[in-house]
Amino acid sequence: MKPDQSTRRARRSALYVPATNEKALAKLGSLACDVVIIDLEDAVGPDEKQTARDNLKRFFAAPSWGEREMVIRVNAMTSEWGADDLALAATLQPDAILLPKVDTPRDILEANDRLDGADVPAATTLWAMIETPRAILNLGSIAELGRDRSSRLSCFVAGTNDLVKETGISDVPDRRYLVPFLLQMVMAARAGGIDVVDGVFNDFRNLDGFARQCEEAAAMGFDGKTLIHPGQIEAANSAFSPAPEAVAEARAIVAAFASPENAGKGVIQISGRMVERLHLAQAERLLSKAAVAPS
Repeated sequence: MKPDQSTRRARRSALYVPATNEKALAKLGSLACDVVIIDLEDAVGPDEKQTARDNLKRFFAAPSWGEREMVIRVNAMTSEWGADDLALAATLQPDAILLPKVDTPRDILEANDRLDGADVPAATTLWAMIETPRAILNLGSIAELGRDRSSRLSCFVAGTNDLVKETGISDVPDRRYLVPFLLQMVMAARAGGIDVVDGVFNDFRNLDGFARQCEEAAAMGFDGKTLIHPGQIEAANSAFSPAPEAVAEARAIVAAFASPENAGKGVIQISGRMVERLHLAQAERLLSKAAVAPS
């Protein structure tokens, strides 16, 4: 059986942790992040790859991370480490495997074929890093795999640092030159029925700047943000959690449409405001998001 993409999970805060950092791995159970991405790729030097894999095996041998979603970022399949990383991840069966340097739908399908060939349960999904110009050009066709439950694709992750490096886009604080591509990711993810998580904020000591970027990303439609430091968790969880006022309004809309006198109506009035069934769909999505966001 293939994964049910309709099963929502909170992905407000996704913390990268290098697989070489055993102290950080040991502390994960005490952190309030929704997702942990254990990194075998960028945060691990070439001479540390095997040590990172050994640490990862020990970590998964004694689970201590609670209910949070556990993701393994492997090296690119085109690298000398990618195949071995994916083979190890297949044996560990995390919640998801994050594929870097995804350029085309074929990258997802080939990884999925390897997991299917290793009899990895459908509960282990695939996340895709969107971090290359080719990925941006192929966003629609990659995202469309989210509609095919057999592909395992469940989430996009914006690789903003690599996009800046690969394109020469100026990385200014307000991200004005990146925003068009970030919005494309959101649009593609929604078309494919998958989640999308924003890229990292590198200046982890600048918590005010980080909080502003989280609020902007939430306004763009992202489901959460990737983090590089535990100190960023609280702001991310706050920014990507529905506000109490919004939840109350959504409940009022759902209740109004459920009322017998409004049965079959396409448009109703609530507190002097015209509300359509499209607003009902938005309200139901917000309530679904609120229901899975831990308090």
